[in-house]
Amino acid sequence: MSFDLRERVGSQVLIGDGAMGTLLAERGVGFGHPYARANVTHPEMVAGIHEEYIRAGAGVIETNTFSANRFKLEVHELEDRVREVNEAGARLARKAADNTKTAEGDKALVLGAIGPLGRPLCPVGPVTENEARAVFLEQAEALLEGGADALVLETFTDLVELRLAHEAVRSLGVPIVAYKTFVEDGETLSEGLPGRAAREISGLGVDLSGANCTVGPQRMVGIIEGMSIEVGPVAAFPNPGLPQLVDGKVRFRRDVDHFALYGRKLAEAGARLIGGCCGTTPEHVKALAEVLRDFRPEASPNRGVRVRTVEEEGPEVVLDGPSTELAEKLRSGFAVAVEVDLPRGNDITKVVEAAKRLKERGVDAIDISDGARARLRMHPVAAAKIVQDEAGIEVVAHISCRDRNIIGLQSDFLGAAALGVKNILAVTGDPTQIGDYPEATGVFDTDSTGLVHILSKMNRGEDLAGNSIGGPAGFLIGSAFNPTAEDLDGEIEKLRRKIGAGAHAFWTQPVFEIGALQIALERMGDLEVSLLLGLMPLRSARQAEFLHHEVPGVNIPKHVRERLADLSPEDAPKYGVEVAQNLLAKAQPLVNGAYIMPPASAPDLAGDVLEGITPQASGVRNN
Repeated sequence: MSFDLRERVGSQVLIGDGAMGTLLAERGVGFGHPYARANVTHPEMVAGIHEEYIRAGAGVIETNTFSANRFKLEVHELEDRVREVNEAGARLARKAADNTKTAEGDKALVLGAIGPLGRPLCPVGPVTENEARAVFLEQAEALLEGGADALVLETFTDLVELRLAHEAVRSLGVPIVAYKTFVEDGETLSEGLPGRAAREISGLGVDLSGANCTVGPQRMVGIIEGMSIEVGPVAAFPNPGLPQLVDGKVRFRRDVDHFALYGRKLAEAGARLIGGCCGTTPEHVKALAEVLRDFRPEASPNRGVRVRTVEEEGPEVVLDGPSTELAEKLRSGFAVAVEVDLPRGNDITKVVEAAKRLKERGVDAIDISDGARARLRMHPVAAAKIVQDEAGIEVVAHISCRDRNIIGLQSDFLGAAALGVKNILAVTGDPTQIGDYPEATGVFDTDSTGLVHILSKMNRGEDLAGNSIGGPAGFLIGSAFNPTAEDLDGEIEKLRRKIGAGAHAFWTQPVFEIGALQIALERMGDLEVSLLLGLMPLRSARQAEFLHHEVPGVNIPKHVRERLADLSPEDAPKYGVEVAQNLLAKAQPLVNGAYIMPPASAPDLAGDVLEGITPQASGVRNN
């Protein structure tokens, strides 16, 4: 069907359909069932729901394919049926549109529905931009082959992902509609986010921008007002209200009169394609169509306004550098950080006392791990606050991806910034299987590179979704690097990605011979990196054998292990300190600092390592 969508929404209000999954679940498909699979397992039911919406007054229907991309179907072992599921979904909608006339006697328009990937993009997740475009294009081509008139990119929270989806499908020669879902709170919405989002979406060149899902019709009115005043006619597909969990199933209130009342307000606010999202039914659409039957859009003063692109508005200048004493020491001198292990329980008095002693011996910062080896310990930010306040020394809080999802991690960072814990070492984290609770669930929404990216965004004053956090966080962003990795080229490539994501400095795994460091630096070439060399004063041959053979990423030369085996229990720790001292003396001109990891029971060995170094020997790596 050939049509000009922009022309249509400029002169009338089009009625869209409502939810598909809600009705499929109620009619036997079941919650948790991949609703898109119903296109091939329950085709009559899917087609029948489309027809119900058209009879209720919908002139625009969407295919049952919101979650039918390769990644989402893979969860249900359906990744080899992407084309089949999407073509079937489009054919069923096309059949319903052909067989059931609208109230005006026309055929309903069929929009091929494409939702987000369901997996995070690099650097937060594993999906590259090219992979994302390929997945979107695969789905879009199948939808058009099945008979869709146009494409709708819907329920996107991330405008970067929405841009990639549009880039993938814009050359297919059909109208494109694109919706953001606004998960942000009222305060953020009131600061002009809907208008900015509308400008960015329209700036892509879509035929109609809009908003759908997440919020009910009342809040949607404010969102649509903000969007329409910037770009003219838009689309609105709210939920009927907030969901609730009843007997393990998601339910929505069914007040169709309230939905219809605000449907008219949406039209008055500038919406020209209005329907419903999750929880809405043919009854909602019927009430909406009735209340809008006599509505005639007034000429909009915004229609035809040229949309400013992000590039035309110019970049926002935000200070995003670290604001800690440790950061300054890394820039202008030679920094020393020492890891002090947290004990079990809530009393860290011994950690505070050790930090005081180490400060007196010239240490610049204390590192506190985030449940290393998946052991239950106090939260590193809480411990860091205590140590900073009571010992008067900065702390590097290690934060891992294992125990908290993307929301929790960002919450931790906001808390850290508010408490003045500004040195953060981003790590992926050890698996739960080796720790105190091997049955616990490891989250791993992202990895260390993604964590660096989140911290970098907060240094620019915004969270991962682009919402303001009130100002730049001022974090020193650290990450890990292993100079002795078996796949050194792969390790250096990860280093490059972390630098690209915003890392300022790198704490290395323990190194025991200067040659390993020199090889790694040579392989880096011209890459400018601020390094804190990992040093571990060994205390026994048994410890050395365990670390070398059983701990990933640690390689101890054979001659060191053999020498430790020849020494008495009293002399072995002295030799371990001597090895670390000698290495540090040789490495100082090459690195920006030292990261000393003494045994948990002997944190003062770190101070012993420093005693063998003359202050005059301190220097900064020549980058």
